[in-house]
Amino acid sequence: MSRRPRPASGALASGTLAILAGGAAACGFQPLSLWPLTLIGVAVLLELVARAPGWQRAFLIGWSFGLGHFTLGNNWIATAFTYQANMPAWLGMVAVVLLSLYLAIYPALAALGGWLVLRRARQPGGPAVFAALALATAGCWIVAEWLRAWVFTGFAWNPLGIALLGGFETRGLALAAPWIGTYGLSGLLVLLAALPGLYLRLSRAAPSTRHRARRWAWALPMLAIYAALSAAMSLPDRWAQREEGAVRFTLVQPDIRQEFIDDPRNFETNFITLARLSLPRRPGEKRVVFWPESGLGDYVRDGYPPYLYRIYTYAGDPVLARRRIGRVIGPYGLLMTGAVDVVMKDEEEIAARNSVSAIDGDGNLIASYSKAHLVPYGEYLALRWLLEPLGATRLVPGALDFLPGPGPRTIDFGDWGKAGVQICYEIVFSGEVVDPRLRPDYIFNPSNDGWFGAWGPPQHLAQARLRAIEEGLPVMRSTTTGISAVIDADGIVRAHVPWHQAGRLDGLIPPSHPPTLFARWGNLLPLAFAALLLVIAVSGIALRRRGE
Repeated sequence: MSRRPRPASGALASGTLAILAGGAAACGFQPLSLWPLTLIGVAVLLELVARAPGWQRAFLIGWSFGLGHFTLGNNWIATAFTYQANMPAWLGMVAVVLLSLYLAIYPALAALGGWLVLRRARQPGGPAVFAALALATAGCWIVAEWLRAWVFTGFAWNPLGIALLGGFETRGLALAAPWIGTYGLSGLLVLLAALPGLYLRLSRAAPSTRHRARRWAWALPMLAIYAALSAAMSLPDRWAQREEGAVRFTLVQPDIRQEFIDDPRNFETNFITLARLSLPRRPGEKRVVFWPESGLGDYVRDGYPPYLYRIYTYAGDPVLARRRIGRVIGPYGLLMTGAVDVVMKDEEEIAARNSVSAIDGDGNLIASYSKAHLVPYGEYLALRWLLEPLGATRLVPGALDFLPGPGPRTIDFGDWGKAGVQICYEIVFSGEVVDPRLRPDYIFNPSNDGWFGAWGPPQHLAQARLRAIEEGLPVMRSTTTGISAVIDADGIVRAHVPWHQAGRLDGLIPPSHPPTLFARWGNLLPLAFAALLLVIAVSGIALRRRGE
């Protein structure tokens, strides 16, 4: 007898519940950090997938979950529309939803993968089968997030596992990141979320009163796991080291708001703000000074047409602009600052590069790095030939598209240490932040989060912390408006300047750890973890079928 199809109302109800569950799961991200809601949201997702009558429903449930999840978690993107004049601000939330319609495909694929393993069981309601569903979904989730990080240049923002990162003084369960990576943490979270559903099925398997003790026996390990998780997420990390390094630094947050930072009329005022926050406190101080992305309005590179220097450079001369910077940081200082380099062709500007320039105390430009992972529609207009005639523009000021650099690079500054550079958005890409040929002593992450709204900056900081944990490297994070921070190699925030405050941090750059397992093998580790979970899930179902 063929199975009677369920009414359309069932699909609507499960889809609506999945959207709500996805939104709840996003509440575990910064700035809310309500990580129990992430576990509850994923637990609801697993229950809905377990009850799905067909693969289409399972895919729809996962997609609906992703729609709610990414719409709430990425709401900060809507703020970017308030910083350009060619499109209405209300279009920002529409853009968030449209992006979420695409990103939701990845949770949908994970849910579908779990369901396909589930359907291999003849009796899909038991605890063993649900455990296989959880294992398979966790494995597929890892793979899906890895794909999300590179398909169409990737959008790796807010992997699910970031909800397991604790407060500034603790790593939470992210202490496992050196062994399984960030995407592996996402799989681990799915497994933790599956425990209540597994317990309920184990309880149903022994329904009589005389089996009540067995129910408690199953409940106690689950409660112990959640109690340990709560302690890890809330208590200071006693295993993290607090050693001091040898390179002195000054890290600056000028609190220059987005509406003022790109206007040439404000460049001199902005420079004075940065300079006052950067002056040495002791004569002859040897240090590295960190300024944020977009921190320098001057064109400091030689060889541009004179009209560019007249508009954008102090005294119309890049040499004088660099010497002025040298006087600010002192004769024994080194400045690393975000800057813009122009790409010229036949004396005309055709593109730009988002760069970090390193300038010494004598005003010499000694090194530079160009951003490789550019922000779509922020630093370049994808499909410009189609969208520009329709009135679409970049979400931040400027008509030129930025060109990508070659990728992670380590710059050896001698006594100032070996610096890896990751500009702004680049830091969110797990396994792609360090030059494997030359391991740095620290990562410099200049950023302009002024157009990221209220939710973007704390989420950005959390992802920088994960990179520190994965790689065993400190991260020096200087931003225009916050949150700037000194992050040690354990991911602990040693010091920070809050959002929308001007300030400076001084001290010694924390030391690096020896290369972690993740630093050596990268995302092969979470992918191997995913393969293991899938093999266990499929093997468990196969053994169960053979036993029947």
